[in-house]
Amino acid sequence: MADIATLVRSARRSRGLTQRELSARSRLAQPRIALTEKRREDPRFGTAIRLLAGAGHRLYAAPTTRDDVATIAADIRYAVQADDAQLALRHLIQMNDNLVAERGLLRGILAVTEPESTGSKTWDAAIAALVAYRLNQDGVPLPEWANEESRVLKRARPLRVDPADAVPSPADVPQEFLDRGVLLWRDTLESV
Repeated sequence: MADIATLVRSARRSRGLTQRELSARSRLAQPRIALTEKRREDPRFGTAIRLLAGAGHRLYAAPTTRDDVATIAADIRYAVQADDAQLALRHLIQMNDNLVAERGLLRGILAVTEPESTGSKTWDAAIAALVAYRLNQDGVPLPEWANEESRVLKRARPLRVDPADAVPSPADVPQEFLDRGVLLWRDTLESV
């Protein structure tokens, strides 16, 4: 489940809004939005609804206890910032496991909120590729963000965790990863 900070920040950014613009739309003070997004203030339910509505989003409940893609992408971002590729990969595998554990529309619900950039084009492309790979398996429509050009690498490159890792051949990479320019062994995604 996404936390309120991730939901509000993702909703605001997906609409290209500044905190000041969201403040005007939701009729809440901009400093309060900043505190919410930085997890320094846990807003009441009604406040969270107003913030999301101000960004043109609604909050729905789904019968799952698994973290969504946007929440795990934030974890990947922190690992990338800490230059910890091993941890980033563990989070990507957890994202994969969460998607695999759900079926049909629940799988799609976990991917509906656009994740923020990790700060790495390769990791951003890998997240989009993973969502496409798992949603395509159930015939669930992809969220628009998963096909954005910013989430496709111009030149294929491996998702390197260890410089000694061998680069997979295209035959060993899921098509959705090839389409986004990320070379990742198919076996990496078979942890469930």
